Amino acid sequence: MSNAASLNISQSQGASSPVATAPTATPQGTTGQFRKDHKVNWWLTAVVAVLSLTILVPLYFTVVTALKTPAEAGTFGLPTSWQWHNFADAWTQVNYPKAALNSAIITVVSVVLTLLTNTFVAYAVARNMDKRFFRFLYYFFLAMMFVPFTVIMLPIAKQMGALHLDNLVGLFLLYMILGVGSNLFIAIGFIRSIPESLEEAARIDGASTWSIFWKIIFPLMGPINATIAILTALWAWNDFLLPLIILTDRSAQTLPLAQYGFQNQFTSNYPMAFASYLMAMAPVLIVYVFAQKWVISGVMSGAVK
Repeated sequence: MSNAASLNISQSQGASSPVATAPTATPQGTTGQFRKDHKVNWWLTAVVAVLSLTILVPLYFTVVTALKTPAEAGTFGLPTSWQWHNFADAWTQVNYPKAALNSAIITVVSVVLTLLTNTFVAYAVARNMDKRFFRFLYYFFLAMMFVPFTVIMLPIAKQMGALHLDNLVGLFLLYMILGVGSNLFIAIGFIRSIPESLEEAARIDGASTWSIFWKIIFPLMGPINATIAILTALWAWNDFLLPLIILTDRSAQTLPLAQYGFQNQFTSNYPMAFASYLMAMAPVLIVYVFAQKWVISGVMSGAVK
């Protein structure tokens, strides 16, 4: 009896073992289908390559010109001798440390004020879109994006002068206010995708609207906040018109303003001017290279509703 039982067990194990160890078969043609669906669009690739030349060619011209002598400037060829001292001369002539410090202060303060105010406004509007007043605010702020700055440039300059805000403080406020439209456009879509049940649970626990925003909503807006911060930083660092019409103190001039005066003073020395442009571009270029994934993810997240 025991021999028959052991024989049956061994037969059942032998019958089941091929099923347990048999490899899972992959559908035929899967690899081919994957390759077929991911073919390279050569026409689109060619268009992107041609359009990239609009950036690469001027950048190449700037780099090679910054390393030439004034007599060689204006040609696309490589310099016969590399004039690295152009960067040291530009550093001294432009007073780069002082101008860069002013630009850095303006950029950092503008980014902090923008994040502290614009995101809270976006939250208030996003959670009250069913009310007429907040819908009006939303479309009003979006309309700001379509008003050319040259139209309001002189009225802003006169108003800031009358309020004695023709200084760094006035510049901070303008960067904070003029960026509301684009920042709301980016942030509201993301905020509306956050479940309101999180806020309802917090309210049941006794949290106020202020606490809900700073402890729940604001941390969840990490990608959006990074996008707004990077775009605001690029704008404040590279901006020329606002500091030109607002700042009256020469000691507070930013890098673009310092380069503007430098170019007027040394109009014939293009290599030194181009060297100063590269030094001004380097900090934001480095930041953007390492933070571009945040910009892309933030914009894509803001598109979700």
